[in-house]
Amino acid sequence: MALKVYERYLAREIYAATALVLVAFLMLFAFFDLIHEFEDIGKGNYQLQHAAAFVLLSVAGRIYELFPIAVLIGSLYALTLLARHSEITVLRISGLSTGTLLKTLAKLGMVFVLLTFVVGEFVAPPAERAAQQLRLKALSSMVAQEFRSGLWVKDELSFINVRDVLPDTRLRGVRIYEFDRDHQLRSISDAEEGEFQSHDRWRLVNVMQTIFEGDTARINRVPDMVWRSALTPDILSVLMVVPERMSIITLFQYVRHLEENQQMAQRYAIALWKKLIYPLAALVMMALAVPFAYMQDRLGAVSLKVFAGVMLGITFHMLNGLFSSLGAINQWTPFFSAITPSGMFLLAAAAMIWWVERR
Repeated sequence: MALKVYERYLAREIYAATALVLVAFLMLFAFFDLIHEFEDIGKGNYQLQHAAAFVLLSVAGRIYELFPIAVLIGSLYALTLLARHSEITVLRISGLSTGTLLKTLAKLGMVFVLLTFVVGEFVAPPAERAAQQLRLKALSSMVAQEFRSGLWVKDELSFINVRDVLPDTRLRGVRIYEFDRDHQLRSISDAEEGEFQSHDRWRLVNVMQTIFEGDTARINRVPDMVWRSALTPDILSVLMVVPERMSIITLFQYVRHLEENQQMAQRYAIALWKKLIYPLAALVMMALAVPFAYMQDRLGAVSLKVFAGVMLGITFHMLNGLFSSLGAINQWTPFFSAITPSGMFLLAAAAMIWWVERR
């Protein structure tokens, strides 16, 4: 029973501190995001209410990014206060071992792991897509394109050039170059617009098709035609949502699509592994807070330790981005690129706990 009381007390302190830190970070980042959006207010139909809605919809992505940092600072603050009031010392004298404390923190941390996964998988991706669509519609602009001629996509034996991808993933200005197994050009199809129907079917409107037969060519004009392609709106949505804020399913489908068409999938493969590993970073952050709580308390130590937590959180965030970029550039194994930052912090936590225990 005493253990249950201790767990509930620890949970209340850590959850409250983490929630407070997370809200503070979200307000700060939302403020800076809103200031950044001021640059585009007045362009097209983009007004202050659109900027505010865009920032509000982007909050889910921020929660996902900031959760491990908030957990680190919240846990560190809660445990440090307990240590300052000698509550940690009393618990240790009463028989609470470091291993038991870590198991308790792991049990409490599973709530953070679950919340991070749910937000990252089910809340942030659709919210981010809605935010980008709202912004694009208000600015009367199209999705960013890869080249001046538009977006280029390889689909098995076909190369597809799309001039514009509308916010609702309709295609405008579609040109399809179809080749045979011997890499000979079979046909060129130009369509004014394309709209996704179901599964792997697109409806192309106002199509002019040039068919090559040996040394001759003939032209067909049709008001509309069905085009079968592995290209789907989910795949096109990667143009609107950064890989780190896409869902695991969408990332998996796009990585498979790129690999099947022998295209570079490194960036998206790293993002996929990060999505699988990132929720577990909350457990690493809670373990990292333990040695700070064991250190002898001195005047001003709480604020100093919280500052150290902020610095460690920023370092973790920067390392995540750094190893993703280095992994993509140097063709490292995606799993290695994704797990290295968390692995480094886990080793640091273990080393610090070992050092504090020996003192």
